[in-house]
Amino acid sequence: MKPESAPPERELLAGQVERVTFHSEETGFAVLRVRVRGRHDAVTVVGHAAVISPGEELRASGAWTTDPKHGPQFKAETVTTVTPTSPEGIERFLASGLVKGVGPHFARRLVEAFGTAVFEVIETEPGRLREVPGVGPLRAERIVASWAQQKGVREIMVFLHSHGVGTSRAVRIYRTYGADAISVVSKDPYRLARDVRGIGFVTADGLARRLGIPEDAMIRVRAGVSHVLAQALDEGHCGLSREALVPRAAELLNRPEEQVTEALELELADRHLVAEEAGGKACVFLPALHAAERVIAERIVALATGTPPWRHSDPARAIPWVEERTGIILSASQREAVAAFLHSKVLVLTGGPGVGKTTLVDALLRIVFAESLRIALAAPTGRAARRLSESTRMEAKTVHRLLEVDPSTGRFRRGRDNPLEADLVVVDEVSMIDVLLARSLLEAMPPGAALLLVGDADQLPSVGPGQVLRDVLESGAVPAVRLTEIFRQAAESRIVVGAHRIREGHLPDLTNPPGTDLFFFDATDPEDAARRVVEVVSERIPRRFGLDPTLDVQVLVPVHRGPLGARALNGALGKALNPSGAPRVSRFGQELAPGDRVMQVENDYDKEVYNGDLGVVTAVDPEEGELRVSFDGREVTYGFDELDVLQLAWATTIHKSQGSEYPAVVIPIAMTHYRMLERNLLYTAVTRGRKLVVLVGDRRAVAIAAKRSSAGRRVTRLEGLLRAAGSPAPR
Repeated sequence: MKPESAPPERELLAGQVERVTFHSEETGFAVLRVRVRGRHDAVTVVGHAAVISPGEELRASGAWTTDPKHGPQFKAETVTTVTPTSPEGIERFLASGLVKGVGPHFARRLVEAFGTAVFEVIETEPGRLREVPGVGPLRAERIVASWAQQKGVREIMVFLHSHGVGTSRAVRIYRTYGADAISVVSKDPYRLARDVRGIGFVTADGLARRLGIPEDAMIRVRAGVSHVLAQALDEGHCGLSREALVPRAAELLNRPEEQVTEALELELADRHLVAEEAGGKACVFLPALHAAERVIAERIVALATGTPPWRHSDPARAIPWVEERTGIILSASQREAVAAFLHSKVLVLTGGPGVGKTTLVDALLRIVFAESLRIALAAPTGRAARRLSESTRMEAKTVHRLLEVDPSTGRFRRGRDNPLEADLVVVDEVSMIDVLLARSLLEAMPPGAALLLVGDADQLPSVGPGQVLRDVLESGAVPAVRLTEIFRQAAESRIVVGAHRIREGHLPDLTNPPGTDLFFFDATDPEDAARRVVEVVSERIPRRFGLDPTLDVQVLVPVHRGPLGARALNGALGKALNPSGAPRVSRFGQELAPGDRVMQVENDYDKEVYNGDLGVVTAVDPEEGELRVSFDGREVTYGFDELDVLQLAWATTIHKSQGSEYPAVVIPIAMTHYRMLERNLLYTAVTRGRKLVVLVGDRRAVAIAAKRSSAGRRVTRLEGLLRAAGSPAPR
């Protein structure tokens, strides 16, 4: 037997960071080149550091090892850094881009002006920064603010990193709590799961354990109950049944159901949660969602009462008049919709692709426009609003803009006390609107105004909680018309025909007949399908259809992870479509460069960019620490520390595509997506393509998706509330 080798002796290493070869924002893992005192050449150090920049003084404890590929390196068990003290180190540190407004050029000038006292000047005599040529009041202000933030962030990161929290999450914690972050987190780490995007209960629970909070602490169990309910929101539910909530929480927390029930009762007693029956079961809701559904039902029924704001309501005269003006002949269901609209203050208009929803909305607006009514048009996304505007030749806004969101608070200026100035409000793509946004919209409606809700009830429901459109339709509380006839021109499109077959639960035609606009490429192996997707996007579509793969083609996937997920495909498509983009910036686990397609993943009311908006990176400025993105011709600037709100979007999830249309879509679909394969998911994806749809993957997966339907299983109260609040209207 070979004797056990003794563990390598621990050594101490000190030096200056010359280069950061690699640093993971998420885990803190770093590969560094360090100039060690007493050695002529730089050495490689690998370890974990919350934040690290060239020029910093490093202290590391560990041992020397030999990597088979990279050779000798110092493997550090602990890494600590201090602000550099030498002029060379300070210049390198400032030139790294860590401090906004300072790049290599100004780093050199600052050191030339103040020597090793640079940081002291920034903190105690910031006015002296303007002594440096080229540093005006704005740049000086940015330097001071950025340095203060970095100092605060570093202290917080050191604290959190020592308790197992990754760097990118630490940045979000700092943004949320500012200078109070450490005290807030120490007192109640479970607040992180409620307050900070991207930090869930599991992360907060791990931090709590490191801070000494016991497993059976009631603060932990109560937080776990709320977390399970929040997870249900992510699934679209407004609440959960008690019979589902208690076992889920008990399993998550590894605690007896009796203690979970006790925690639940405490949450209910403190009104952090609300108990209410839904669908014949005892359920639990978050107070905001419980109240939102009640307000929606009350407002819809109240709005539907009374007469419409227009004087003329005779369909027999209106229909021939609008047909003559537009040169079109309305279908039977469109005529039914005109009659219902003229006699109703609230109307729901639904139907699939090619049935003339857009044409009908334009016709209805022409009928009432002659009466000089104040008309407001809106849709949930910027793209949907632009489409509505183009089809009606009237201004359409996002719902957020219509309600006049306050960028500083995220709240709406329009509401009960300051209603919209409109006689008719038309809202398109209503299937995307969740209960919280629906409540805000309905509260801002003037009592005498009419409301037209337009959407496709067979698409995916909203990403947020609830299923407003479906619940309103199913309740029968207000008039609703489903358009059914497919117009001749639309019927010639295999996309339209295929979408309707999917809606009915059938497989679309996958034979690729001549002249089709709906293609299918068989690739049962996920890796092979991923390669085929890249080939279709980068070569086949541009060559055959003349479409620009960077602007006209969107890949839509069911999931984020896996070989056919958004993350993997974004990497492969980026290499194919933007291989030479430079300079690149690496933040929050992704690299971005000019030419990359990106998506905003949360609402930013200050920048007027919203969740789901697509843009293209136009510039990366390491000197200023900024990146610029063009959203349909409007350029928006982001600091490098804000890049967690952007995601690469060569490929994006089908959920994120709601409300958007693209000239061409490519849809990978495989058996590895089994859990996500649903009829409304496939239907939504196919109906995003305007000119071309390409399915790539497994025929079995397409068949399963077309047949399987679990729509309507969300836990909501709205349908029942509407039924109870108002007598059924004719359908």
